[in-house]
Order: sequence, then structure tokens, then C-alpha cells
Amino acid sequence: MRGVLSENELETGAKGLLNYQSLNGIETAVQLLITALNKHLRIIMVGDFDADGATSTALALRALGAMGYRHFDYLVPNRFEDGYGLSPQVVDQVIKRKAQLIITVDNGISSYEGVAVAQQHGIKVIITEHHLPGETLPCAEAIINPNLADCHFPSKALAGVGVSFYLMSALRAALRQTGLFEQQACKMPNLAELLDLVALGTVADVVPLDSNNRILVYQGLNRIRAGQSCVGIKALIEVSKRDVSRLVANDLGFSIEPRLNAAGRLDDMSIGVELLLTDDIVHARKLANELDNLNRTRREIEQHIQQEAWQIFEQIEEKRHQIPNGLALYHPEWHQGIVGILASQIKERFHRPVIAFAPAGERILKGSGRSIYGLAFTGCP
Repeated sequence: MRGVLSENELETGAKGLLNYQSLNGIETAVQLLITALNKHLRIIMVGDFDADGATSTALALRALGAMGYRHFDYLVPNRFEDGYGLSPQVVDQVIKRKAQLIITVDNGISSYEGVAVAQQHGIKVIITEHHLPGETLPCAEAIINPNLADCHFPSKALAGVGVSFYLMSALRAALRQTGLFEQQACKMPNLAELLDLVALGTVADVVPLDSNNRILVYQGLNRIRAGQSCVGIKALIEVSKRDVSRLVANDLGFSIEPRLNAAGRLDDMSIGVELLLTDDIVHARKLANELDNLNRTRREIEQHIQQEAWQIFEQIEEKRHQIPNGLALYHPEWHQGIVGILASQIKERFHRPVIAFAPAGERILKGSGRSIYGLAFTGCP
């Protein structure tokens, strides 16, 4: 049931983690980051508006700060105004922030136009991703994605936060070789301290728990249970009324993740990133309460949309006696931040690929799709 095929896959120690060196593009990305450090270039991290994107962003920013970077910031696209990924609109915002290097986390593999616009303005782009690529790739300076056809990294199941963790691990190793930490008389950062974020993002994105992901989640959960997580995760656990000493992966997926994700679904995921970046427990509790309230609203909207969707299916079954092989749904009152959840639930109930649409203003619809095993939307004509 858990996909364990050998005794070696039962390893839970950090020593069992795969080496970053087989990730294509990682050496180029590291060199770009070292150049950025030496030349004091301004880096903008472009995240995604889900829990994997928030944890990926927070992890990379915390790691860069710990390794001596000072000129960096982040931007999470607004779901309702900017759309997904490194779009030209997002690049325009990045340009206004005087970026000289963009790093995408948990997005970018389909951002052809955004990458081109950035490069037209002299901004280099590093893409860190895990989603399946199309037939062509953006012309970024570096792309790190275990699912690229020519990437030999054994685990194809890394979440975005896992890719971010591996890039930061490779960067730390390279900086150590240059003697940077000794020159600055500073302690080399212990990136294991960020595994709480890796565990949360990995479980939240529902990627397969292969042997490598199992180690990442195990190690991160151990840190959380020991009270060694960032204060943002501690505050989310408090507001979720969970016992931190007995926390399990299901708690991350069904209690912590929905509250973090609520920011991106209904408001602005910057709230979630700020929560994961702060070291002030009082501020963290305030933000966690905001997210808890947003999650309550999300649940109310979701229940209403579910009822409307099931009514639609009852009508279909009455008229056609069977559900079509593929499903596309739309309702003028649906919320574009919730249709992804709806699509997932319909897919699970009827075992059909689903795209659910909601109005996005000015005669525009925005949709979210979920497909069944063996049929990827990226491979459809």
C-alpha cells in the first residue's frame, strides 16, 4: 500500500537522502547564485499561491539569509489578478522592484512569455519546479526539475519545497568549498532546521511518499514534535488544536495545510509566507488566527459549491444514465479559489478527468483541472 519494495526503502535517517548532484541544472543555478552574492545582485523569489509554494518560498528565503545574502525579497502572484506562475504581469512587478535575478519556486515550467520578458530587461531566471514539463521549455538560464526528460535524479516525486531544499543544499556546499563561512567568521547554517517546512509542503502537495520523500517528511515531523519548528508552524498547530508532541502526517495534510492554503484561495498567500518567515510568536499567532478565519470562510463556500455540483450530476444521470468520460463544469456563482478543491473531489468520486470553471470578470473564465492516473492534461491534444 505504501509502495515499499525493498528493505533499503525503510531508511528514515538523513543519510539516506538522495544526493543533489544528479539534479540537472543545479550547478548552473548555484553559480548564478554565487555571482549574485559576490556582486550584491537583487534577487526576487517568485512563489506559488498554495502551501507547497509558500513553504518553498519561506525555505529559500530563510536559507539565503542564513548564508549571507542581504539583497532579496519575494513576490507571490495574486490568484485573482496575476494568474499562475511567472506571467508577464508578474515580471512587470518584479522589474519595479529592481530585480536582477529571479528564482521561481514551485512554478515556472510553462512560463515561456514571462521568462522572455524578464530576459528582455536583462534579468536572469532560475526555475525550480516539479510539475510535468511540456514539449518545449522556457529559455531560462537554469531549470531544476526532476521530471525533465534528461534529468537522472532518481526521485520524480519531489514537491516544489523539496526542489528548493536541494538547491539550497547545493548552494551551501559550494559556498563551503569557497571558504565563505570561514572568511566571514560565521557558522555554516544547518539546513536540517528547515525540514519542518519541507515536511509540511511535501505532505500538503500530496506527492507520492517514495523513499526519499518519506525521509524528508519523517525528519521534518521529528523536528516539529520536538518543538524545533518555525514559530509559524507552531502557531498553526495551536490554532488547529493539535498536540504537537503526537503530530502525524495526516495532521499536516488535513489541519495545517487547509489553513495555510486558505490565504491563497481567498486572499493573498503573502500572509502565509509572512507567517512562515516571522520569528515573533505573537505576530505568528495573529497571522495564524487570520488564516483560521479564512479557512472557516473557505469551508462555507466549498460546501455551497459542492451542493450545486452534486445537483448538476444528479440532473446528468437522470438524462443520460451515465457520467461522461470527461467533465467540464461551470457555475456563475462559483469562486475561482475553490474550484480546484471541487475538481479534486469530483475526480475522486467519479474517476473522471475534471475541469471546473468560475467567473473571473470581463467575460473571462478561470478553471482548475484534475486528472486521473495515466492521463496527464499536458499530454492531451
